[in-house]
Amino acid sequence: MIRTLIAAAMATLFAAGTAGAQDFPNRPVTLVIPFSAGGSTDLVGRLIAERMSAELGQPVVVENKGGAGGNLGAAQVAKATPDGYTILMGTVATHALNPTLYKKMPYDPVTSFAPVSLLVIVPNVLVVHPDFPAKTTEELIALLKKDPDKYSYASSGNGTPLHLSGELFKSMAGVDMQHIPYQGAGPALIDVLSGQVPIMFDNLPSSTGHIKSGKLRALGVTTAKRAPSFPDLPAIAEAVPGYETYTWNAVFAPAGTPPEVVAKLNAAANKALEDPKVQARLADFSAVSVGSTPEELGEHVKKEIAKWAPIVKASGAQLD
Repeated sequence: MIRTLIAAAMATLFAAGTAGAQDFPNRPVTLVIPFSAGGSTDLVGRLIAERMSAELGQPVVVENKGGAGGNLGAAQVAKATPDGYTILMGTVATHALNPTLYKKMPYDPVTSFAPVSLLVIVPNVLVVHPDFPAKTTEELIALLKKDPDKYSYASSGNGTPLHLSGELFKSMAGVDMQHIPYQGAGPALIDVLSGQVPIMFDNLPSSTGHIKSGKLRALGVTTAKRAPSFPDLPAIAEAVPGYETYTWNAVFAPAGTPPEVVAKLNAAANKALEDPKVQARLADFSAVSVGSTPEELGEHVKKEIAKWAPIVKASGAQLD
């Protein structure tokens, strides 16, 4: 009798879960962006969230939760109810850099999440305040070698892709400058725009408008080749052979999210990337639209961890 009751209860729960997955979504979905507003991840996230809302028939509400290099926001999603109503805009930081950078992680980048879709690959860019004397990467290198203790550069935080872009540049160019970490790209950008810090490695999307308006001077992009939206802007690799960094954005759900729900989120994300208006906006700041299956994103994360782990270790960056 007891076995029969247990079996019946389990069947009821399974049926309820299946029905819930089939009805998904019947209320707003929260997209957690693990960085402050104004940065590249925020720009891409809000653009995709708006289009996903139309596809899902429910609002996709953006929630910025910055801190600990993206770990706070990512951990919030990892611990959320796995029903698809709380999802993450993951990045190379949350899923490839932080596992090596931090001594203790509040989540596992592979087992704590259900991959949904890789969205875009984003170039970084080396920018300076317009009053800064260097107008090219070569001139910056010469300036830094002449006065190695004089200049500083801003980034979105210790161990972030932008910080590591700067450290890799210092190492490969044979120069030195002080690193000034911020709690996100947005606050760092404010101080560079005001002239408080003269140099910054930023994501190209968040600096594009300021570069075009003349509020920032771009010296080079961090990808191996020039960005399509700035064909006249050299790649840093043209002055420092072999130099290359970039970031990426992807959607993740908590581990244990029903496959049917993951499939609906994946379809909405990929449909959003196909929208001509979204593609045009992404092209404006040279974010390369990718799209993927959940399985492809899972493999991408594993490859990125293997790629970045030795680079993080070589940088000497380590956080508690």
